[in-house]
Amino acid sequence: MEPEVPGDAVGRRVSIGGERATVRYVGPVPPTTGLWLGVEWDSPERGKHNGTHEGVQYFTCRHPKGGSFVRPAKVSFGVDYLNAVQQLYEINADEVLSEEISISSKKLKWGGVKERSFESLPSVLLSRCEVNGPGADGEIRRTTPNVQWLDLSGTLMSCWEDVAAITEQLDKLEGLQLSYNRLRLPSEPSALCQAFCNLKVLALNSCDLTWPQILNCAPMWPQLEDLCLEENNITELQRPEGVLQPLRSLNLSSNPLVQHTVFSMSALPRLEKLNLSRTGLSDVRFDDAAPGKNQSHYTKLNVCLSQWCVVDELAKLPSLVQFSCRGNRLVSSDGNPKTANQMLIAKLGQLVTLNSCEIYPEDRRGAELDYIKMFGEEWLKAGGQSQTGTEFTCRHPRYQNLIDITPHLVVNLILFCFSEYGAPEEGELKKPEPFVLKNQLLKVTFVFPDDAERKPIEKKLPASMDVQKVKGLLYRLLKVPAADLKLTYTSPKMAGTEFEIDSDLKTLQFYSIEDGDQVLVRWS
Repeated sequence: MEPEVPGDAVGRRVSIGGERATVRYVGPVPPTTGLWLGVEWDSPERGKHNGTHEGVQYFTCRHPKGGSFVRPAKVSFGVDYLNAVQQLYEINADEVLSEEISISSKKLKWGGVKERSFESLPSVLLSRCEVNGPGADGEIRRTTPNVQWLDLSGTLMSCWEDVAAITEQLDKLEGLQLSYNRLRLPSEPSALCQAFCNLKVLALNSCDLTWPQILNCAPMWPQLEDLCLEENNITELQRPEGVLQPLRSLNLSSNPLVQHTVFSMSALPRLEKLNLSRTGLSDVRFDDAAPGKNQSHYTKLNVCLSQWCVVDELAKLPSLVQFSCRGNRLVSSDGNPKTANQMLIAKLGQLVTLNSCEIYPEDRRGAELDYIKMFGEEWLKAGGQSQTGTEFTCRHPRYQNLIDITPHLVVNLILFCFSEYGAPEEGELKKPEPFVLKNQLLKVTFVFPDDAERKPIEKKLPASMDVQKVKGLLYRLLKVPAADLKLTYTSPKMAGTEFEIDSDLKTLQFYSIEDGDQVLVRWS
């Protein structure tokens, strides 16, 4: 005897061997006998056709091979919310007590085993469970009244009305995970807003949604602050007029976004974090703000970069303090990825975190000094301090600001004949050489001020060599333990001034040691 098929089966979500699908047809498929279900798979590669059998179209699919016919016996229509909770969380005391436990042939007895109460559960995680709806009216509110976070990802929920029938009974619900579902859009979204009135966080990853569909649903979420929409079918971004206004964080990663439409997000006045990674965007423009001027309010941004002009556009965001661009295709003129990161730090003056790594003051200081030196000759040719050309300003909108910042008074921050942020002189400015070893070797002379009889030692060292390895080299030369060595350096450009080398983990390049400098070696 074939299992009973629900009367409303068409449109319902089902599980077939653990895979998710949507029922599109119920009925006979001649010349075979018996009942068949025509289903459209979430994963089209599971299918065989588009709903057609022997020239007859029984249903349609978005993918030409996304459909199959299956017998009802192979299909599960799922269980309600409370049944799923009980299956996952309930402890059967009698069953537990009946189990025997032995350790070294000694049998142990169970103490008291209590049935678990669902009333205290702060979260219910039903990911990949076959939940299809709420169950009996009012039972969810009575059974799990304190749930604040609910995970219904990859379930058998068919429509937003079914989801709302569950959430309206969870008065404390603030976070909802609905990823990997296919939910029919609501006919009256605003009528369901009470069911999501306290919702702050919502995840709808891999739900095959478009941006207009998101805007259509948005009236349901009046208090939403964090919306995650990874791996959907979002292309053009229309302005969210009158909806999503409380939103602070929006994740659009892994969507095929159309260039420039991202700026419609400026209609979200509280938006602080925007994730645009793996979207294919290669250009970002804030055309209503001139170079060096501010435009928007994001504090955290994640995007893939391919052009330096995009970084200059991001500099118009005064609140941008966290930025992630892993996998970007930016390159500097010397081909060194570390130089590209330094330029990012220098161009984005407000940045606190880059690629999840904190930017320390000394990192920023070094990056900005190198940036000033790297483009100093170009700056002078463009007019320098007196009148910098428009073209240079457009390509380096923050450069003049770095030049104008008041110099620091601490003498060991005054490097190479100009203060930390002062104007460079023409003799100091060099174009970066290609990133090859011979161009990165520095001729350094080690001198020993406390040992007058010891002759200076001249070595060629890579600029990328860290101080710890320099001390290791000196140990081999002097037979003095590295821990006892104290290093400073002087530059011909700053005669009479010694600069402390105080970190074994930093490189010679970090301390801006140049070809021809002297390293003073002392030991205790």
